[in-house]
Amino acid sequence: MTRDLRGYANNYPDVHWPEGARVAVSFVLNIEEGAELSISAGDERNETVYEAIQPVGQVPDLNMESHFEYGSRVGYWRITGVAQSHGVPLTLNACARALEATPWIGEDAATRGYEVCCHGWRWEPHAGMEEAKERALIAKAVETIRRVHGKAPVGWHTKSSTSVNTRRLLVEHGGFLYDSDAYNDDLPYYVEVAGQPHLVLPYAFDTNDMRFFDRHAFVRGADFADYSIDAFDWLWGEGAHSPKMLSIGLHTRIIGRAARIGGLAILMRHIQQRGGAWIARREDIARHWLAHCPPKA
Repeated sequence: MTRDLRGYANNYPDVHWPEGARVAVSFVLNIEEGAELSISAGDERNETVYEAIQPVGQVPDLNMESHFEYGSRVGYWRITGVAQSHGVPLTLNACARALEATPWIGEDAATRGYEVCCHGWRWEPHAGMEEAKERALIAKAVETIRRVHGKAPVGWHTKSSTSVNTRRLLVEHGGFLYDSDAYNDDLPYYVEVAGQPHLVLPYAFDTNDMRFFDRHAFVRGADFADYSIDAFDWLWGEGAHSPKMLSIGLHTRIIGRAARIGGLAILMRHIQQRGGAWIARREDIARHWLAHCPPKA
């Protein structure tokens, strides 16, 4: 596979966001509870990345499971309440096994008009996955989301690294408008996959509440808000000359905690008060880009 280290090279396409917005802002709420690796669920091991790091092997890790359960029991409702109060649409980055375990989330998302992007079947990387297995998991995940949410996903985002086959398998499966398996730009772009153009909407790990689990990053809710506001304000400035896109990553079990949720409210309020932002689902951003910046023939 050939890497593209050049990108747009500061020569951005002449694309305008709706209503003259300078920045397209995407709030992505990850739904992973019930899809984390768990011996209790028949998986080969327990997940080790959560609020308290104390790996448990060979037997069910009830502590880890309890940490994840907070997201579906409390965090989801707290976060969607804040988003609703600010009129912010969300893209749910949902593992299909998680939606199957929490079908009320899929139903609620449909009622609120949220997009459900497929985050794989389990909360696991696909790097090194055998091709036939990955093809089957993609089909299983899509069908599960369609059944629980009422609509098949048009976006895909693998946890951590993809396999060398992932994009081709998505294109072969059909129905996907985009994937977010990249962290290398502030704008959507096209890649050639299986002889045809495929849209990529880059994601971000820095403007992401996962950094609360990094001892050298976010501690208080205001840390998350301040960092993300800095990113928005800078992109807002650049957006006077070329379109920009900002992804904000959220997790129900992380930002959904009572001591952190205020940071999300601060961020949403700042973006709306500053103006010049189009806050949209990733599907809407993808459709706008496809319509206004189609791939070159």
